Amino acid sequence: MLEIIQNLASQTGFATLDWKNYLMILISFVLMYLAIAKGFEPLLLVPISFGMFLVNMFPGIIEEGGLLHYFYMLDEWSILPSLIFMGVGAMTDFGPLIAYPPSFILGAAAQFGIYGAYFLAILFGFSGKEAAAISIIGGADGPTSIFLAGKLGMGGTLMGPIAVAAYSYMSLVPVIQPPIMKALTTEKERVVRMPQLRQVTKLEKILFPIIVTLVVCLILPTTAPLVGMLMLGNLFRESGVVKQLTETSSNALMYIVVILLGTSVGATTSAEAFLKVSTLKIVVLGLVAFMLGTAMGVLFGKLMYIVTKGKVNPLIGSAGVSAVPMAARVSQKVCSEYDPTNFLLMNAMGPNVAGVIGTAVAAGSFLAIFNVH
Repeated sequence: MLEIIQNLASQTGFATLDWKNYLMILISFVLMYLAIAKGFEPLLLVPISFGMFLVNMFPGIIEEGGLLHYFYMLDEWSILPSLIFMGVGAMTDFGPLIAYPPSFILGAAAQFGIYGAYFLAILFGFSGKEAAAISIIGGADGPTSIFLAGKLGMGGTLMGPIAVAAYSYMSLVPVIQPPIMKALTTEKERVVRMPQLRQVTKLEKILFPIIVTLVVCLILPTTAPLVGMLMLGNLFRESGVVKQLTETSSNALMYIVVILLGTSVGATTSAEAFLKVSTLKIVVLGLVAFMLGTAMGVLFGKLMYIVTKGKVNPLIGSAGVSAVPMAARVSQKVCSEYDPTNFLLMNAMGPNVAGVIGTAVAAGSFLAIFNVH
């Protein structure tokens, strides 16, 4: 009987957990609070924070044979991030980008933050592949961050901190971006009224995903899993003949994938893997990358303001990061603080959806550099 009691006692959490696990559990509660009470990306942070909670209560859940281990393998195999891109494509209207192609420039400009953070990460002592996986956080795109980290072999070491940082900064877009936008623009620039976008034809919307896939994947075949699925979802939407596929990919399938991806990513943040100096470096570098991306987008917006003689509002440049549609809404919010009657949202959506493509291209360029397929 004594032996039975000892065996039972040795299996309790009190006997197996240490202070690091309890600290991580506390962090998971903070993330839950931000998601539930403050509304910071709850669809992502709720499953991530609960996955973090689970793995630090029961580490075996992510080990081989544990439930979340099999969920996590779908991350490493790039299946879940690619399916999320299909759902994003099915939900996204590329019309604003088609109507105003110069938006591509702003979407591309925001990716400078990624490349700047890449070189900074190398200076911080990370290897080339680690630096690439970390720097993609600057695109404010969680699925792409997970996709690249998995492809570069960072699954067992850096994927958890990278994913948590990426999704945290996505949720904090309304907090991080406005001070940068205001610091780099004048009040005169912030109230610029942009002309209404032209009406995009159905044929243009159908051809767009096909042409983008053709061009991007011919130049960078490594982007095919992300760009291909993004454009497939968009073709579902714009073709108008597969309503069931559009609804499934943008709703039921999307939510199932978010549950699997969120909990499995959260489960990679065990105390042993997360509480390291490298984690703090990743959080700092991710923030720097995101801030640089926002700043470069705004600065290119100012350049377009000058070139067009005041016809482009530089605030739309901040939407060049990949957080759709939150970054575009932030552009609208900052603009409306100075002119409540100025409707900038649709103009900002162009750079915003261009940023989704740009971040995927940036990830593909890193894969090509390191010869990873």
